Amino acid sequence: MCGIIGIVGNQNVAGQLYDGLTVLQHRGQDAAGIATADGTRLRVHKGNGLVRDVFDARSMSVLEGRVGIAHCRYPTAGSEGMDEAQPFYVNSPYGIALAHNGNLINTDTLRREVFEQDRRNINTESDSEVLLNVFAHELDVQHALNPQAAIKAVAGVHRRVKGGYAVVAVVLGLGLVAFRDPHGIRPLVLGRRQTAEGVEHCVASESAALDILGYERLRDVEPGEAVVITPRGELIAEVCAPPVERAPCIFEFVYFARPDSMIDNVSVHKARMRMGQKLGEKILRLRPDHDIDTVIPIPDTSRDAALEISNVLGVKYREGFIKNRYVGRTFIMPGQGERVKSVRRKLNPIHLEFRNRVVLLVDDSIVRGTTSQQIVQMARDAGARKVYLASAAPPVRYPNVYGIDMPSADELIAHGRTVEEVEKLLGCDWLIYQDLEDLEAAVREGNPRLTRFDSSCFDGNYVTGIEPGYFERIRQLRSDEAKRKRRAC
Repeated sequence: MCGIIGIVGNQNVAGQLYDGLTVLQHRGQDAAGIATADGTRLRVHKGNGLVRDVFDARSMSVLEGRVGIAHCRYPTAGSEGMDEAQPFYVNSPYGIALAHNGNLINTDTLRREVFEQDRRNINTESDSEVLLNVFAHELDVQHALNPQAAIKAVAGVHRRVKGGYAVVAVVLGLGLVAFRDPHGIRPLVLGRRQTAEGVEHCVASESAALDILGYERLRDVEPGEAVVITPRGELIAEVCAPPVERAPCIFEFVYFARPDSMIDNVSVHKARMRMGQKLGEKILRLRPDHDIDTVIPIPDTSRDAALEISNVLGVKYREGFIKNRYVGRTFIMPGQGERVKSVRRKLNPIHLEFRNRVVLLVDDSIVRGTTSQQIVQMARDAGARKVYLASAAPPVRYPNVYGIDMPSADELIAHGRTVEEVEKLLGCDWLIYQDLEDLEAAVREGNPRLTRFDSSCFDGNYVTGIEPGYFERIRQLRSDEAKRKRRAC
Protein backbone atom coordinates (compact mmCIF):
# COMPACT_ATOMS: atom_id res chain seq x y z
CA MET A 1 0.00 0.00 0.00
CA CYS A 2 1.35 3.40 -0.96
CA GLY A 3 0.25 7.01 -1.15
CA ILE A 4 0.26 8.98 -4.40
CA ILE A 5 -0.55 12.56 -5.31
CA GLY A 6 -0.31 14.64 -8.48
CA ILE A 7 -0.84 18.39 -8.96
CA VAL A 8 -1.13 20.79 -11.87
CA GLY A 9 -0.80 24.30 -10.48
CA ASN A 10 -0.12 27.87 -11.44
CA GLN A 11 3.14 28.10 -9.48
CA ASN A 12 5.80 25.61 -8.37
CA VAL A 13 3.98 22.62 -6.87
CA ALA A 14 6.78 20.94 -4.89
CA GLY A 15 5.67 22.51 -1.61
CA GLN A 16 2.10 21.33 -2.10
CA LEU A 17 3.30 17.85 -3.01
CA TYR A 18 5.42 17.70 0.14
CA ASP A 19 2.48 18.76 2.33
CA GLY A 20 0.21 16.28 0.57
CA LEU A 21 2.68 13.46 1.18
CA THR A 22 2.77 14.22 4.90
CA VAL A 23 -1.01 13.76 4.97
CA LEU A 24 -0.60 10.41 3.18
CA GLN A 25 2.36 9.28 5.31
CA HIS A 26 0.21 6.65 7.05
CA ARG A 27 0.04 4.80 3.72
CA GLY A 28 3.79 4.25 3.51
CA GLN A 29 6.73 4.99 5.77
CA ASP A 30 9.53 3.25 3.90
CA ALA A 31 10.46 5.72 1.13
CA ALA A 32 9.27 8.92 -0.51
CA GLY A 33 9.82 10.82 -3.73
CA ILE A 34 8.75 13.84 -5.77
CA ALA A 35 9.05 14.50 -9.52
CA THR A 36 8.28 17.87 -11.11
CA ALA A 37 8.20 19.07 -14.71
CA ASP A 38 9.54 22.48 -15.72
CA GLY A 39 9.26 23.01 -19.46
CA THR A 40 11.41 20.33 -21.03
CA ARG A 41 13.06 19.10 -17.82
CA LEU A 42 11.98 16.52 -15.26
CA ARG A 43 13.45 16.81 -11.79
CA VAL A 44 13.28 13.87 -9.37
CA HIS A 45 14.32 13.54 -5.74
CA LYS A 46 13.61 10.40 -3.72
CA GLY A 47 15.05 8.27 -0.95
CA ASN A 48 14.35 5.85 1.89
CA GLY A 49 12.69 7.14 5.03
CA LEU A 50 9.83 9.37 6.11
CA VAL A 51 8.85 12.38 4.04
CA ARG A 52 10.44 14.78 6.52
CA ASP A 53 13.74 12.86 6.33
CA VAL A 54 13.94 12.49 2.56
CA PHE A 55 13.44 16.18 1.73
CA ASP A 56 15.30 19.24 2.98
CA ALA A 57 15.44 22.86 1.86
CA ARG A 58 18.12 22.15 -0.72
CA SER A 59 16.33 19.23 -2.38
CA MET A 60 13.05 21.12 -2.42
CA SER A 61 14.63 24.17 -4.02
CA VAL A 62 15.59 22.26 -7.18
CA LEU A 63 12.14 20.69 -7.65
CA GLU A 64 10.85 23.41 -9.93
CA GLY A 65 7.75 23.13 -12.07
CA ARG A 66 4.00 23.64 -12.14
CA VAL A 67 3.26 19.95 -12.77
CA GLY A 68 4.38 17.23 -10.39
CA ILE A 69 3.72 13.91 -8.70
CA ALA A 70 4.77 12.38 -5.39
CA HIS A 71 4.79 8.99 -3.71
CA CYS A 72 5.31 7.46 -0.27
CA ARG A 73 6.13 3.77 -0.26
CA TYR A 74 4.99 0.89 1.85
CA PRO A 75 7.44 -2.00 1.37
CA THR A 76 5.50 -4.58 -0.61
CA ALA A 77 7.16 -7.79 -1.70
CA GLY A 78 10.26 -7.29 -3.77
CA SER A 79 10.23 -3.50 -3.34
CA GLU A 80 12.15 -2.87 -0.15
CA GLY A 81 15.39 -1.31 -1.44
CA MET A 82 16.53 2.16 -2.37
CA ASP A 83 16.30 1.36 -6.08
CA GLU A 84 12.55 0.78 -5.74
CA ALA A 85 11.78 4.26 -4.36
CA GLN A 86 9.32 6.10 -6.61
CA PRO A 87 8.60 7.95 -8.85
CA PHE A 88 10.29 5.97 -11.64
CA TYR A 89 11.47 7.72 -14.80
CA VAL A 90 12.06 6.80 -18.46
CA ASN A 91 13.28 9.23 -21.11
CA SER A 92 11.48 7.60 -24.05
CA PRO A 93 9.10 8.67 -25.32
CA TYR A 94 9.20 12.35 -24.37
CA GLY A 95 10.21 11.78 -20.72
CA ILE A 96 7.79 10.19 -18.25
CA ALA A 97 7.81 9.95 -14.44
CA LEU A 98 5.28 7.63 -12.81
CA ALA A 99 4.13 6.69 -9.30
CA HIS A 100 1.91 3.72 -8.54
CA ASN A 101 -0.19 2.45 -5.64
CA GLY A 102 -1.16 -1.20 -5.89
CA ASN A 103 0.15 -4.51 -7.13
CA LEU A 104 0.12 -6.23 -10.52
CA ILE A 105 -0.58 -9.96 -10.59
CA ASN A 106 0.75 -10.71 -14.09
CA THR A 107 4.14 -9.06 -13.60
CA ASP A 108 6.17 -12.04 -14.85
CA THR A 109 4.26 -12.12 -18.14
CA LEU A 110 4.59 -8.36 -18.51
CA ARG A 111 8.35 -8.47 -17.90
CA ARG A 112 8.77 -10.88 -20.77
CA GLU A 113 6.53 -8.80 -23.03
CA VAL A 114 8.31 -5.57 -22.18
CA PHE A 115 11.70 -7.09 -23.01
CA GLU A 116 10.83 -9.29 -25.98
CA GLN A 117 8.07 -7.25 -27.66
CA ASP A 118 8.45 -3.66 -26.43
CA ARG A 119 12.27 -3.89 -26.37
CA ARG A 120 12.58 -2.15 -23.05
CA ASN A 121 14.70 -3.07 -20.05
CA ILE A 122 13.55 -3.33 -16.44
CA ASN A 123 16.21 -2.49 -13.84
CA THR A 124 14.43 -3.29 -10.56
CA GLU A 125 12.12 -5.89 -9.05
CA SER A 126 9.30 -3.34 -8.75
CA ASP A 127 6.10 -3.94 -10.69
CA SER A 128 5.73 -0.15 -10.80
CA GLU A 129 8.70 0.07 -13.17
CA VAL A 130 7.05 -2.59 -15.33
CA LEU A 131 3.84 -0.56 -15.36
CA LEU A 132 5.76 2.58 -16.34
CA ASN A 133 7.37 0.83 -19.30
CA VAL A 134 4.07 -0.64 -20.47
CA PHE A 135 2.52 2.85 -20.39
CA ALA A 136 5.56 4.36 -22.12
CA HIS A 137 5.38 1.79 -24.92
CA GLU A 138 1.65 2.26 -25.39
CA LEU A 139 2.15 6.03 -25.62
CA ASP A 140 5.05 5.63 -28.03
CA VAL A 141 2.98 3.63 -30.53
CA GLN A 142 0.41 6.43 -30.72
CA HIS A 143 2.96 8.59 -32.61
CA ALA A 144 1.35 11.69 -31.10
CA LEU A 145 1.51 13.72 -27.89
CA ASN A 146 -1.94 14.97 -26.94
CA PRO A 147 -4.66 14.03 -24.43
CA GLN A 148 -6.34 11.52 -26.75
CA ALA A 149 -3.02 9.76 -27.37
CA ALA A 150 -2.51 9.48 -23.60
CA ILE A 151 -6.03 8.09 -23.13
CA LYS A 152 -5.40 5.48 -25.83
CA ALA A 153 -2.13 4.59 -24.10
CA VAL A 154 -3.98 4.06 -20.81
CA ALA A 155 -6.48 1.87 -22.69
CA GLY A 156 -3.50 -0.21 -23.81
CA VAL A 157 -2.36 -0.50 -20.20
CA HIS A 158 -5.80 -1.72 -19.16
CA ARG A 159 -5.72 -4.39 -21.90
CA ARG A 160 -2.34 -5.75 -20.83
CA VAL A 161 -2.19 -5.28 -17.07
CA LYS A 162 -4.00 -7.28 -14.39
CA GLY A 163 -4.20 -6.28 -10.74
CA GLY A 164 -4.97 -3.31 -8.56
CA TYR A 165 -3.44 0.03 -9.51
CA ALA A 166 -3.90 3.75 -9.12
CA VAL A 167 -1.36 5.81 -11.06
CA VAL A 168 -0.17 9.38 -11.45
CA ALA A 169 2.34 10.27 -14.17
CA VAL A 170 4.02 13.36 -15.58
CA VAL A 171 4.57 13.39 -19.34
CA LEU A 172 6.82 16.17 -20.61
CA GLY A 173 5.04 18.32 -23.14
CA LEU A 174 1.62 17.03 -22.09
CA GLY A 175 0.99 17.40 -18.35
CA LEU A 176 -0.43 15.07 -15.72
CA VAL A 177 -1.97 11.67 -16.48
CA ALA A 178 -3.88 9.73 -13.80
CA PHE A 179 -5.74 6.45 -14.03
CA ARG A 180 -7.27 3.67 -11.97
CA ASP A 181 -7.66 -0.07 -12.58
CA PRO A 182 -10.92 -1.23 -14.20
CA HIS A 183 -12.29 -2.68 -10.96
CA GLY A 184 -11.39 0.43 -8.95
CA ILE A 185 -9.58 -1.69 -6.37
CA ARG A 186 -7.14 1.05 -5.38
CA PRO A 187 -8.52 4.50 -4.53
CA LEU A 188 -7.93 7.77 -6.41
CA VAL A 189 -9.80 11.04 -5.89
CA LEU A 190 -9.90 14.22 -7.98
CA GLY A 191 -9.95 17.79 -6.63
CA ARG A 192 -10.03 21.35 -7.93
CA ARG A 193 -9.40 24.83 -6.56
CA GLN A 194 -9.67 28.33 -7.93
CA THR A 195 -6.84 30.76 -7.26
CA ALA A 196 -6.17 34.30 -8.38
CA GLU A 197 -3.91 32.89 -11.12
CA GLY A 198 -6.49 30.37 -12.35
CA VAL A 199 -7.69 26.80 -11.82
CA GLU A 200 -5.51 24.12 -10.20
CA HIS A 201 -6.16 20.37 -10.03
CA CYS A 202 -5.03 17.61 -7.71
CA VAL A 203 -5.42 13.82 -7.68
CA ALA A 204 -4.56 11.81 -4.58
CA SER A 205 -5.03 8.46 -2.90
CA GLU A 206 -7.30 10.01 -0.28
CA SER A 207 -9.48 13.11 -0.06
CA ALA A 208 -7.81 14.15 3.22
CA ALA A 209 -4.83 15.33 1.16
CA LEU A 210 -7.17 17.53 -0.90
CA ASP A 211 -8.70 18.98 2.26
CA ILE A 212 -5.36 19.96 3.77
CA LEU A 213 -4.24 21.62 0.53
CA GLY A 214 -7.49 23.55 0.08
CA TYR A 215 -8.88 21.64 -2.91
CA GLU A 216 -12.57 20.92 -3.35
CA ARG A 217 -13.26 17.23 -3.76
CA LEU A 218 -14.92 16.84 -7.14
CA ARG A 219 -15.28 13.07 -7.38
CA ASP A 220 -13.44 9.78 -7.40
CA VAL A 221 -11.57 8.85 -10.53
CA GLU A 222 -13.81 6.20 -12.07
CA PRO A 223 -12.60 2.60 -12.45
CA GLY A 224 -10.92 2.22 -15.83
CA GLU A 225 -10.87 6.00 -16.34
CA ALA A 226 -7.96 8.05 -17.67
CA VAL A 227 -7.65 11.69 -16.60
CA VAL A 228 -5.35 14.10 -18.43
CA ILE A 229 -4.68 17.59 -17.08
CA THR A 230 -2.65 19.97 -19.20
CA PRO A 231 -0.38 22.70 -17.79
CA ARG A 232 -3.07 25.21 -18.86
CA GLY A 233 -5.55 23.54 -16.52
CA GLU A 234 -7.62 21.74 -19.15
CA LEU A 235 -9.07 18.47 -17.86
CA ILE A 236 -9.94 15.65 -20.26
CA ALA A 237 -11.33 12.41 -18.83
CA GLU A 238 -12.60 9.21 -20.42
CA VAL A 239 -13.35 5.69 -19.24
CA CYS A 240 -11.20 3.62 -21.59
CA ALA A 241 -11.53 0.06 -20.26
CA PRO A 242 -14.28 -2.46 -21.00
CA PRO A 243 -16.91 -2.40 -18.24
CA VAL A 244 -16.35 -4.82 -15.36
CA GLU A 245 -17.81 -4.93 -11.88
CA ARG A 246 -16.65 -2.17 -9.56
CA ALA A 247 -14.93 -3.72 -6.53
CA PRO A 248 -12.99 -1.30 -4.28
CA CYS A 249 -10.73 -2.76 -1.61
CA ILE A 250 -12.72 -3.06 1.60
CA PHE A 251 -9.54 -3.09 3.71
CA GLU A 252 -9.14 0.62 2.92
CA PHE A 253 -12.21 1.24 5.04
CA VAL A 254 -11.19 -1.23 7.74
CA TYR A 255 -7.63 -0.03 8.31
CA PHE A 256 -5.60 1.86 5.75
CA ALA A 257 -7.44 5.08 5.00
CA ARG A 258 -7.63 8.06 7.32
CA PRO A 259 -11.03 8.45 9.01
CA ASP A 260 -11.34 11.99 7.61
CA SER A 261 -11.17 10.71 4.03
CA MET A 262 -13.93 10.01 1.54
CA ILE A 263 -13.28 7.01 -0.70
CA ASP A 264 -15.70 6.05 -3.47
CA ASN A 265 -18.06 8.62 -1.98
CA VAL A 266 -18.12 6.83 1.38
CA SER A 267 -17.01 8.48 4.62
CA VAL A 268 -14.38 6.23 6.17
CA HIS A 269 -15.32 7.60 9.61
CA LYS A 270 -19.00 6.78 9.17
CA ALA A 271 -18.24 3.35 7.73
CA ARG A 272 -16.17 2.46 10.78
CA MET A 273 -18.92 3.67 13.08
CA ARG A 274 -21.38 1.38 11.30
CA MET A 275 -18.89 -1.50 11.64
CA GLY A 276 -18.94 -0.94 15.39
CA GLN A 277 -22.72 -0.77 15.54
CA LYS A 278 -23.11 -4.05 13.69
CA LEU A 279 -20.44 -5.75 15.78
CA GLY A 280 -22.09 -4.51 18.97
CA GLU A 281 -25.40 -5.96 17.81
CA LYS A 282 -23.69 -9.31 17.15
CA ILE A 283 -22.23 -9.33 20.67
CA LEU A 284 -25.71 -8.73 22.11
CA ARG A 285 -27.15 -11.57 20.02
CA LEU A 286 -24.45 -13.98 21.19
CA ARG A 287 -24.31 -12.87 24.83
CA PRO A 288 -27.27 -10.71 25.84
CA ASP A 289 -26.21 -11.18 29.48
CA HIS A 290 -22.55 -10.27 28.87
CA ASP A 291 -20.37 -9.19 31.78
CA ILE A 292 -18.31 -6.54 29.94
CA ASP A 293 -17.35 -3.60 32.18
CA THR A 294 -15.39 -1.48 29.71
CA VAL A 295 -14.81 -1.16 25.96
CA ILE A 296 -11.23 -0.16 25.11
CA PRO A 297 -9.96 0.54 21.58
CA ILE A 298 -6.53 -0.51 20.36
CA PRO A 299 -5.49 2.86 18.90
CA ASP A 300 -5.94 4.43 16.48
CA THR A 301 -7.98 2.86 13.70
CA SER A 302 -10.51 1.07 15.92
CA ARG A 303 -11.72 4.08 17.90
CA ASP A 304 -14.79 4.79 15.77
CA ALA A 305 -15.93 1.16 15.96
CA ALA A 306 -15.20 0.83 19.69
CA LEU A 307 -17.23 3.91 20.58
CA GLU A 308 -20.27 2.58 18.72
CA ILE A 309 -19.87 -0.86 20.34
CA SER A 310 -19.94 0.77 23.76
CA ASN A 311 -23.08 2.71 22.82
CA VAL A 312 -24.85 -0.43 21.61
CA LEU A 313 -23.81 -2.44 24.68
CA GLY A 314 -24.51 0.41 27.09
CA VAL A 315 -21.14 0.09 28.83
CA LYS A 316 -18.32 2.53 29.43
CA TYR A 317 -15.89 3.50 26.66
CA ARG A 318 -12.41 4.20 27.96
CA GLU A 319 -8.99 4.93 26.47
CA GLY A 320 -6.81 2.24 27.96
CA PHE A 321 -3.66 2.49 25.85
CA ILE A 322 -1.41 5.47 25.28
CA LYS A 323 0.22 5.45 21.87
CA ASN A 324 3.74 6.64 21.16
CA ARG A 325 3.28 8.86 18.10
CA TYR A 326 6.88 8.44 17.05
CA VAL A 327 6.57 4.74 16.24
CA GLY A 328 5.13 3.87 12.83
CA ARG A 329 2.21 1.63 11.98
CA THR A 330 3.29 -1.89 12.97
CA PHE A 331 1.25 -3.58 10.22
CA ILE A 332 3.41 -2.03 7.49
CA MET A 333 6.76 -2.60 9.16
CA PRO A 334 9.13 -4.89 7.22
CA GLY A 335 9.74 -8.03 9.24
CA GLN A 336 8.09 -9.80 12.14
CA GLY A 337 10.93 -9.04 14.55
CA GLU A 338 10.53 -5.32 13.99
CA ARG A 339 6.76 -5.55 14.43
CA VAL A 340 7.07 -7.48 17.68
CA LYS A 341 9.57 -5.05 19.19
CA SER A 342 7.45 -2.10 18.15
CA VAL A 343 4.29 -3.14 19.98
CA ARG A 344 5.77 -2.48 23.44
CA ARG A 345 7.40 0.70 22.23
CA LYS A 346 4.16 1.82 20.66
CA LEU A 347 1.53 1.12 23.34
CA ASN A 348 1.51 1.49 27.11
CA PRO A 349 -1.56 0.56 29.19
CA ILE A 350 -3.28 2.80 31.74
CA HIS A 351 -3.50 0.28 34.57
CA LEU A 352 -6.48 1.91 36.31
CA GLU A 353 -8.67 1.24 33.28
CA PHE A 354 -7.94 -2.52 33.44
CA ARG A 355 -7.63 -3.34 37.12
CA ASN A 356 -10.29 -5.86 38.25
CA ARG A 357 -12.41 -5.28 35.14
CA VAL A 358 -13.78 -7.40 32.32
CA VAL A 359 -12.53 -5.50 29.28
CA LEU A 360 -13.51 -5.76 25.65
CA LEU A 361 -10.54 -4.78 23.48
CA VAL A 362 -11.52 -3.65 19.99
CA ASP A 363 -9.14 -3.82 17.02
CA ASP A 364 -9.76 -3.04 13.37
CA SER A 365 -8.51 -6.48 12.24
CA ILE A 366 -6.29 -9.39 13.23
CA VAL A 367 -3.75 -10.44 10.60
CA ARG A 368 -0.70 -12.32 11.93
CA GLY A 369 -1.94 -12.31 15.50
CA THR A 370 1.38 -11.65 17.24
CA THR A 371 0.47 -8.03 17.97
CA SER A 372 -2.91 -9.10 19.36
CA GLN A 373 -1.25 -11.73 21.56
CA GLN A 374 0.99 -9.11 23.14
CA ILE A 375 -1.83 -6.63 23.66
CA VAL A 376 -4.04 -9.26 25.32
CA GLN A 377 -1.17 -10.09 27.65
CA MET A 378 -0.59 -6.41 28.37
CA ALA A 379 -4.23 -6.12 29.45
CA ARG A 380 -3.85 -9.11 31.76
CA ASP A 381 -0.62 -7.75 33.22
CA ALA A 382 -2.43 -4.46 33.87
CA GLY A 383 -4.93 -6.31 36.09
CA ALA A 384 -7.90 -7.23 33.89
CA ARG A 385 -10.06 -10.06 35.28
CA LYS A 386 -11.08 -11.16 31.78
CA VAL A 387 -9.93 -10.01 28.37
CA TYR A 388 -12.31 -10.21 25.42
CA LEU A 389 -11.16 -9.23 21.94
CA ALA A 390 -13.40 -7.98 19.12
CA SER A 391 -12.29 -7.52 15.52
CA ALA A 392 -14.16 -5.01 13.34
CA ALA A 393 -13.18 -7.21 10.36
CA PRO A 394 -13.78 -10.91 9.67
CA PRO A 395 -10.98 -13.47 10.01
CA VAL A 396 -8.13 -12.74 7.56
CA ARG A 397 -7.57 -16.13 5.96
CA TYR A 398 -6.11 -15.35 2.52
CA PRO A 399 -3.30 -13.16 1.16
CA ASN A 400 -4.15 -9.79 -0.34
CA VAL A 401 -2.65 -9.61 -3.82
CA TYR A 402 -3.63 -6.09 -4.88
CA GLY A 403 -1.15 -3.95 -2.98
CA ILE A 404 -1.48 -4.76 0.71
CA ASP A 405 1.52 -6.85 1.71
CA MET A 406 -0.36 -9.39 3.78
CA PRO A 407 1.92 -12.39 4.25
CA SER A 408 1.60 -15.81 2.74
CA ALA A 409 -1.42 -17.75 3.97
CA ASP A 410 0.54 -19.90 6.44
CA GLU A 411 1.55 -16.74 8.36
CA LEU A 412 -2.07 -15.60 8.83
CA ILE A 413 -3.28 -16.70 12.24
CA ALA A 414 -6.84 -17.43 11.04
CA HIS A 415 -5.80 -19.43 7.97
CA GLY A 416 -6.99 -23.02 8.36
CA ARG A 417 -8.15 -22.43 11.93
CA THR A 418 -11.50 -22.10 13.64
CA VAL A 419 -12.38 -19.03 15.67
CA GLU A 420 -12.01 -21.10 18.83
CA GLU A 421 -8.50 -22.17 17.82
CA VAL A 422 -7.50 -18.56 17.10
CA GLU A 423 -9.00 -17.51 20.44
CA LYS A 424 -6.80 -20.01 22.24
CA LEU A 425 -3.66 -18.89 20.39
CA LEU A 426 -4.33 -15.24 21.18
CA GLY A 427 -4.87 -16.01 24.86
CA CYS A 428 -8.13 -14.09 25.21
CA ASP A 429 -11.23 -15.27 27.08
CA TRP A 430 -13.53 -14.60 24.14
CA LEU A 431 -12.87 -13.67 20.51
CA ILE A 432 -15.54 -12.03 18.36
CA TYR A 433 -15.16 -11.39 14.65
CA GLN A 434 -17.29 -9.19 12.43
CA ASP A 435 -19.36 -11.08 9.85
CA LEU A 436 -18.36 -10.33 6.25
CA GLU A 437 -21.95 -9.54 5.27
CA ASP A 438 -22.14 -6.94 8.05
CA LEU A 439 -18.77 -5.43 7.10
CA GLU A 440 -19.77 -5.00 3.48
CA ALA A 441 -23.17 -3.61 4.47
CA ALA A 442 -21.50 -1.08 6.78
CA VAL A 443 -19.51 0.33 3.86
CA ARG A 444 -22.23 -0.04 1.21
CA GLU A 445 -24.67 2.03 3.27
CA GLY A 446 -22.57 5.07 2.39
CA ASN A 447 -22.86 4.41 -1.36
CA PRO A 448 -25.46 1.90 -2.66
CA ARG A 449 -23.62 1.84 -6.04
CA LEU A 450 -20.99 -0.36 -4.40
CA THR A 451 -22.54 -3.74 -5.07
CA ARG A 452 -19.27 -5.63 -4.71
CA PHE A 453 -15.97 -5.21 -2.86
CA ASP A 454 -12.55 -6.77 -3.06
CA SER A 455 -12.91 -8.77 0.15
CA SER A 456 -10.47 -11.43 -1.03
CA CYS A 457 -8.39 -11.51 2.15
CA PHE A 458 -11.56 -12.63 3.96
CA ASP A 459 -13.32 -14.87 1.44
CA GLY A 460 -10.61 -15.84 -1.07
CA ASN A 461 -12.58 -14.52 -4.06
CA TYR A 462 -10.17 -12.53 -6.26
CA VAL A 463 -11.98 -10.21 -8.66
CA THR A 464 -9.30 -10.42 -11.38
CA GLY A 465 -8.80 -14.16 -11.17
CA ILE A 466 -5.45 -15.72 -10.21
CA GLU A 467 -3.04 -17.59 -12.47
CA PRO A 468 -1.84 -21.09 -11.41
CA GLY A 469 1.26 -20.97 -9.23
CA TYR A 470 0.79 -17.33 -8.25
CA PHE A 471 0.32 -17.96 -4.53
CA GLU A 472 3.48 -20.02 -4.32
CA ARG A 473 5.41 -17.18 -5.95
CA ILE A 474 4.07 -14.59 -3.52
CA ARG A 475 4.77 -16.94 -0.61
CA GLN A 476 8.40 -16.98 -1.69
CA LEU A 477 8.37 -13.16 -1.85
CA ARG A 478 6.19 -12.16 1.07
CA SER A 479 6.99 -14.46 3.94
CA ASP A 480 9.06 -12.92 6.70
CA GLU A 481 11.70 -15.58 6.11
CA ALA A 482 12.00 -14.54 2.46
CA LYS A 483 12.32 -10.88 3.45
CA ARG A 484 14.98 -11.76 6.04
CA LYS A 485 17.04 -13.56 3.39
CA ARG A 486 16.77 -10.61 0.98
CA ARG A 487 17.94 -8.17 3.64
CA ALA A 488 20.89 -10.45 4.46
CA CYS A 489 22.07 -10.51 0.82
